[in-house]
Amino acid sequence: MSQTIHIKGAREHNLKNLDVVLPRDRLVVVTGLSGSGKSSLSFDTIYAEGQRRYVESLSAYARQFLEQMGKPDVDSIEGLSPAISIEQKSTSHNPRSTVGTVTEIYDYLRLLFARVGRPFCVNCGQPITAQTVQQMVDAIGALPVGSKFQILAPIVRGRKGEYRKELADARRAGYVRARIDGTIVGLDEAIALDKQRKHTIEIVVDRLVMKDEESLQRRLADSVETALKLTQGLVGVLGETGEVTLYSEQLACITCGVSYPELAPRVFSFNSPHGACPACDGIGYEVSACPEGQEYSETYRCPVCRGTRLKAESLAVKVGDKSIAGVTQLSIREAVPFFADLELNERERMIGRRILKEIRERLEFLLNVGLDYLTLDRAAATLSGGEGQRIRLATQIGSGLVGVLYILDEPSIGLHQRDNHRLLQTLLRLRDLGNTVLVVEHDAATMRVADHIVDMGPGAGVYGGSIVVQGSPAEVMRHPDSLTGQYLRGEKRVALPARTRRAGKFLTVAGADKHNLQSVTAKFPLGLLTCVTGVSGSGKSTLMLEVLFPSLSSLLYHRRPRMEGCRALKGADALDKVIDIDQSPIGRTPRSNPATYTGVFTFIRDLFAGLPESRVRGYKPGRYSFNVKGGRCEACQGGGLLKIEMHFLPDVYVTCEACKGRRYNRETLDVRHKGKSIADVLDMTVAEAQDFFEHIPAIARKLQTLADVGLHYVKLGQSATTLSGGEAQRVKLSRELSKRPTGRTLYLLDEPTTGLHFADVQRLLDVLNRLVEHGNTVLVIEHNLDVIRNADWILDLGPDGGNAGGRIVDEGPPAELIKSGTSWTAQVLREEG
Repeated sequence: MSQTIHIKGAREHNLKNLDVVLPRDRLVVVTGLSGSGKSSLSFDTIYAEGQRRYVESLSAYARQFLEQMGKPDVDSIEGLSPAISIEQKSTSHNPRSTVGTVTEIYDYLRLLFARVGRPFCVNCGQPITAQTVQQMVDAIGALPVGSKFQILAPIVRGRKGEYRKELADARRAGYVRARIDGTIVGLDEAIALDKQRKHTIEIVVDRLVMKDEESLQRRLADSVETALKLTQGLVGVLGETGEVTLYSEQLACITCGVSYPELAPRVFSFNSPHGACPACDGIGYEVSACPEGQEYSETYRCPVCRGTRLKAESLAVKVGDKSIAGVTQLSIREAVPFFADLELNERERMIGRRILKEIRERLEFLLNVGLDYLTLDRAAATLSGGEGQRIRLATQIGSGLVGVLYILDEPSIGLHQRDNHRLLQTLLRLRDLGNTVLVVEHDAATMRVADHIVDMGPGAGVYGGSIVVQGSPAEVMRHPDSLTGQYLRGEKRVALPARTRRAGKFLTVAGADKHNLQSVTAKFPLGLLTCVTGVSGSGKSTLMLEVLFPSLSSLLYHRRPRMEGCRALKGADALDKVIDIDQSPIGRTPRSNPATYTGVFTFIRDLFAGLPESRVRGYKPGRYSFNVKGGRCEACQGGGLLKIEMHFLPDVYVTCEACKGRRYNRETLDVRHKGKSIADVLDMTVAEAQDFFEHIPAIARKLQTLADVGLHYVKLGQSATTLSGGEAQRVKLSRELSKRPTGRTLYLLDEPTTGLHFADVQRLLDVLNRLVEHGNTVLVIEHNLDVIRNADWILDLGPDGGNAGGRIVDEGPPAELIKSGTSWTAQVLREEG
C-alpha cells in the first residue's frame, strides 16, 4: 500500500491548482489564516473524494438512501483511504438524543439492565422474582428434614366479597381444607364471609413432611404445579411457624400481586412505548400552553417521571443500587468507579462481562477527550460544537477501525489548556491504531506534537489557496515566509494592551442556579472587555447564554420581565440593548450574502437606480434585487444556479444557461457604473469594492467595517452557506461596527477565536476593543490565552466541570489573577508567561 496520499490539481473554491503529498498513518495538521483554503483542501476535496468513492462502490439501490457528495474539482487523489469526517456541528437536534444514546453506552446499559437487573415492586419496594417449578421445588426442598408444611393456592388476596362460588368450586374439585384470613377451615363447613371486609383465601393443595426421598420430590412438584394452575402462577408454602412464603411463576409482586413485563432492552428505552413515560412520551419535559396575554410558554420537568423519561416499572429495576436513570444521571467521572466497583454474583458476572467491557471502554474514551463532566442523560442538542465533535471522536476510537483517514475540524475548541494534553493523547492513539489523522487546527500545542504540518496561505480568500510550507513542525518554524512559523518560534505574538481600563459600574447577576451553577453572584464591569473562563463544563455557557442573555433580554425588551435561572439582575438600567453574536450562518439559503446582511447592498442598489441610464428606463432600486421579479433572471429566479435532482446520484448544481450565473436579466446588466454591472460588483472582493467605491462615503464606511474584521478577501455576493462559522461571526461583528454607537449595548460572544489563526486573533481583538472604546460592554467566553491576557476583567468559573464546578473561583484584572489567582486559568497564565 502507498505510504502517501498524493493530491494533484486541487482547485476547489480558492485552491490554486494544488499538488500536495501527505504521509499516511501520521498526525497531519492543516493550518493557516481564516479563509486560506484549509477546509477547502481537507473537507471539500480530500474528504469529499473519499466519501464519493465509498458511496459509488455501493449498489444504485443503496446509494439512494445515502447523502452523497459531488466530485470535487481535483485532477486525481492517489493512496486515499476510506474517509470519516468529524466536524464541529451540533450532535443532534432531536430532543430524544442524549450523550448516552449518541455514544451507544445507553444501548449497552439497556442490555445490562435487561439481563442482570433486579426488579422491585413499585408499590411496596419488595424484590420481584420469577421462578420455574423446579426452582420452587428446590427452594422448598431446602427445609429441614422432618419439618411439616402445607402447599397453598392463594385464589383470593385482600379483596372484598363473599366468594361462595369459589369455595364451592374448590369443594367440588376435591379439596378438603382452605386457609381463610389466616385460619384453616374445612370446606364442608358452612362458611359465611362478610362481604364488606377484605379476605384472603388459600386452598390447601397438600400437607407434607420433609423427607430426603425422591418420591417426595415428585409429589411436591405435582402439588406445586396444581397450585400454580389454580392461581395463575402463584403458590404459597405454610411452615410450622405460621408464616407463608410465596413463590411466583411470573414476574409479579408476591405481596401486591402487581405483575410486571418480562425484562427486555425495550423496557428501558424511552423511544419505545414499552418503556417511555406515558405522560411525556419519553421526552422528560412538558410545555405549558401560553396563557392569554403572556409572552412566554414554559417548559417544565414531567411531574410523573421527574425528567427520567421512563415508566415507573422500568425505573424499579436496579443494578447495584441504582436504576437505569440513576446511572445516566452520573457524570462520566462518577460512572467510571461505579462500573469498576459493581458487585455481581457469578451468574451475573458471566452474563454481563462483555457488556460491562464495552461500557467501561467507552467511558474511558470520553474521559480521555476531556468530557468527564458530562452526564449520560445530557440532551445532545445542548452540547456545544466542540463537545459534539469530541463525543464523535471518542465513539470512533471505540469502533477500533484501522486504515481509515479521519478528518477533524479544530478538536481543541472549547477545551481548557488543562485538558488539552488528554485530547492530544487521544489523537495520537487514533494514529497509532494505524489511521491517518488530518486535523484543521490553530492550536500551537497540537502543531508541536504533529508529524506533519501543511501551512496554507499566504493570505485569505483570493489571496490564499496556496501552500506556504509543509513539513515537520521544526521545518515550518524555520521557514522565513511562514506566518505560522513566525508565531510558533515567538518572533511574532499577539500584542498586549498598553492601556489599563478600570472597572466602574457593574452589571450583577444574583443567585444564578441553573444546571450546575451553585447560586453564584457574578459581577460584570460595564464598558469593559470581560473574559469568562474556566475548564470545560464549569458553567460558562449556562451563566452567559442561558441565564444572563435571556434575563437581560427580558428586562430590556418585554413589558413583563422574567428572570431566567437567577434571582435578580442589577445595573441593567445602564444598557438599552443586548446582542448575542454567535457563529450561526448569516442566512439559511445561498441567496444570503455579506452584502445583503450588512446592508451595503441597499446603498449599491440605490446608487445603480440613481444612474442616468436607470432613470431613463424607469428602474427603481427593486430592479437590482435578485430576490424579486423585475430585474432578476427568471430562469434561475436570481440564484445563478439550477438544481438538477439525480435521484440515486447526488444532486447537481449547474450554472444557469440563461444568465450564465450572473443572476440578472440582460436589460438589468446593461446598466453600468464605471464600466461595471451590478453582477460585476457582487463578484468583487471587499478589498476590490473598497477601491471601486472609495468616493461614495455611505458604501465605503460599510466596506471598511468588513475589512476591519479581516474579511477583505470575501466576495460581496458570496453565498452565506459557503462562509465558515468564524467568517459568519465576523460579518455580524462588522454590521455592529457600522451602526451608530450608543455606548449602551452589551455584546456576548461564545468562543469567537474558533477558526482563527494567531494573526486573525489580533484583528479580532482590535475589533472588540473598538466596540468597547465606543462605550459598549463586551463579554467573551474564551479559552484562548491571548484573548484572556487582553481582557480588562476575568471571571473564572470552576474549579472543575459538572457538579464540581458552577462556582466563581477567581475574578478581577488579568494582572491580579497572574499574581494571586488560584484557578486553573491563573495557573496556566503564570506558566505560559
